[in-house]
Amino acid sequence: MRPRTFAPWFLALYFLLFALGCARFRHEHHDTVFVSARQMYLHDRIAAVSNRVAEVVNGQPLEVIERSRRFLKVKTEKNEIGWIEERAVIDEKSFDSFTQLAEQHRQDPVVASATLRDDINLHLLPGRATEHFYLLAGGAKVQLLARASVPKTSAAGMMPPPQPAVPKPPVSPKSPSPVLGSKTAARPTPVAGAPVAGVPEVPPVIVEDWWLVRDAAGHAGWVLAGRLDVDVPDEIGIYAEGQRIVGAYVLTKVTDPEASTPNHEVPEYLTVLSPPRAGLPFDFDQVRVFTWSVRHHHYETAFRLHPIQGYLPARVSRQPVPGGSVPAFSFLLANGQLVSTDPATGITRPLSPRTIQYEMIDTQVRRIGPDMGPIPYTHSPEDKPKSKSAKPAKKKHR
Repeated sequence: MRPRTFAPWFLALYFLLFALGCARFRHEHHDTVFVSARQMYLHDRIAAVSNRVAEVVNGQPLEVIERSRRFLKVKTEKNEIGWIEERAVIDEKSFDSFTQLAEQHRQDPVVASATLRDDINLHLLPGRATEHFYLLAGGAKVQLLARASVPKTSAAGMMPPPQPAVPKPPVSPKSPSPVLGSKTAARPTPVAGAPVAGVPEVPPVIVEDWWLVRDAAGHAGWVLAGRLDVDVPDEIGIYAEGQRIVGAYVLTKVTDPEASTPNHEVPEYLTVLSPPRAGLPFDFDQVRVFTWSVRHHHYETAFRLHPIQGYLPARVSRQPVPGGSVPAFSFLLANGQLVSTDPATGITRPLSPRTIQYEMIDTQVRRIGPDMGPIPYTHSPEDKPKSKSAKPAKKKHR
């Protein structure tokens, strides 16, 4: 007898059933989203009346099972399944962007430290309507890395109204020139920049300052400058004189037996200050050094440079001198008007910055370093420079 052989169709059916069986154990890929809200509840259905299934918190990953209009059906790590609003999460692409931002600025020098006034999200770019994710608690400490200025928008991304076009005045036929002595009044010549009758005035664009910050966990993002306070020691903060202290750095410490500080050591500070308004084309316009008077037991100004156009970071170091070293500091200045503004972030930086250096021996501050060129003294557009030739008016005696 001839041996029985398997028909080709039977082999094909066998492999088909085998493939279908393996597909049952194959993991189906689903997208992952991350909770951007402080906390949310998953609901068992999309309805006005529904039951809470689970609570999710900021930063928690969720697996997307199904998508609906404005809602996602998701699953947690504990296999809890429910619906969540799409606006309360970010996708993997945005999450990766925040990861890249943190990695990009991991080694950036710290400009200053600050304390958050209240709970706030980190934004991917400066602006109220930009993507946000990590939620930082009020009172948390953050490191300031860079400052930027951008036009103010609402949370919905509404920009200030565009400037309306000024209509041209109607062209009237030429009239004969008025004869001398006639009662015809000459029309006044319009002044450039003066408001035109019938044309509404356009409000100026409001600009906000934002800070790129890094938190204790290494997350990076942008925070509105008005939502944080730069850490400034109270003992020198009282000398700000209406200015905003951008950074305060310990230069050195002196010993005062009558001081109440630990080990009777009192810090002496380098500070950089700016006017209290947003949108400035520089980070600070004043450098000031506070030293401690052992004789009078209070701070005194040992050095002040103002007004300048300075840029962060300001650095503190030690300068070698015969017999040891002394405190030193440096900061950046623009080389003329060569500055650029990043269109994506609004960060303004000098193209070819000058590094200005100083050292402090006792309470004497003197300039050092390779750049000994003149420092330009500049004023903000709102301030008018004082004329050196101007003399105070004499007081009349009666």
